[in-house]
Amino acid sequence: MLEKILKSVVCLSVAILAAGCAAPVKQLDYTAFKQSRPKTILILPPLNESPDVKATYGMLAQMSYPLAEAGYYVLPVALVDETLKQNGMTAAADSHAIAPAKLQEIFGADAALYVTISKYGSVYTVLNSAVVVTANAKLMDLKSGALLWSGTASASSAEGSNNGGGGLIGALVAAAVNQIVNNVTDRGFTIAGLTSQRLLSAQQPNGILYGPYSPKYGTD
Repeated sequence: MLEKILKSVVCLSVAILAAGCAAPVKQLDYTAFKQSRPKTILILPPLNESPDVKATYGMLAQMSYPLAEAGYYVLPVALVDETLKQNGMTAAADSHAIAPAKLQEIFGADAALYVTISKYGSVYTVLNSAVVVTANAKLMDLKSGALLWSGTASASSAEGSNNGGGGLIGALVAAAVNQIVNNVTDRGFTIAGLTSQRLLSAQQPNGILYGPYSPKYGTD
């Protein structure tokens, strides 16, 4: 009996020690970013890996604001998109394939933001229905082609919700209603805005650095 107790204590101690020694969140290397210090950012139309055809422009419309708030001049996305289309780049993948130096020559920006959307739209399960938007981004120096920063973010309309109060029937009804509302109102656009904020706001952990038009420039 004593032997079993001792083994339990040892196992518990090891578990606690392992939890206490869990690896901290890896800090991004900002060396290239701080050396480049871009002022002007070009946002390319996002690649869409989700089944929702609205994802590219639903996300594109949301990304200028957090970058501008962070202190950067962002080229007007509608103008950039039209310029690309007029030059035969009708799909997001076409613009992503353009050489960084060529983008710099055309648009005169210091850096370009490449975004890929992996999830956009309704996710339906038996007891829940939510709109989820997940995206990752890379900021590339257009002169050197160097990677300056990368990140990923996700948001869901189900965050903070609680459907357990009405029991099983209530949960099923709520899921069905949410599914209808999500489809009719295109809540993906709203959730894409939240994802963009989490992805591109300067105050986020491992987020983008403050730009030259921010009063906090150079403090991070």
